[in-house]
Amino acid sequence: MPNIENLKKQAKTYLRWHREQYFPVAAQIRWILPRYRDQSDRAIMDADFRLSDTQELAARKHGFANWPALVEGIETMTKSTVLDSRRPLMLSAEPQLFVSDINASSQFYVRKLGFEIAFLYGEPPFYAQVFRGGARLNLRKVGAPVFDTGFRAREVDALSATLTVDDPKQLFLEYRAADASFHQPLRNEPWGARTFIVQDPDGNLIAFSGTAP
Repeated sequence: MPNIENLKKQAKTYLRWHREQYFPVAAQIRWILPRYRDQSDRAIMDADFRLSDTQELAARKHGFANWPALVEGIETMTKSTVLDSRRPLMLSAEPQLFVSDINASSQFYVRKLGFEIAFLYGEPPFYAQVFRGGARLNLRKVGAPVFDTGFRAREVDALSATLTVDDPKQLFLEYRAADASFHQPLRNEPWGARTFIVQDPDGNLIAFSGTAP
């Protein structure tokens, strides 16, 4: 069930991203708000976007026509604890990474990247999930090398997952202190994001992205 306080923060974050010209938010605006459906990224980012617009964005993402309807719907669900029959919602994404050693990979994400282990499955383990904040990664053991010998030469920057963070610089400094292996250091991207990429022991590239200052 959506939490109204979290949704308020989400709406304010969307507004801040728009004001800071964080271009990835344009795709979400175009997809969710019909009046922007045929506009370019540039036109969307130049539009007069207000908190009421981002509240509508948050509401529509959760299947409601507008912010008042979302608030009323959450209050109703809280009282009845019964979900209505609106369109099913996608609540989260959990990228699956192929790894050669579940225990070693789990410890890498815990010790180097500050994740926690949600579960280990199998005897011996062949599947696991790690999490940090709202980000979850599923780890699946495979019996062969994760990437063939020529893959990285052909696809140098092919990502396995991208995680959105609120402070990429602080997280980068944390990972540097933990001696994590960086595929790409912290940098500002032309589209307004600030990113860095970590490489795990099996060669999976995990991007961390937030807004540039």
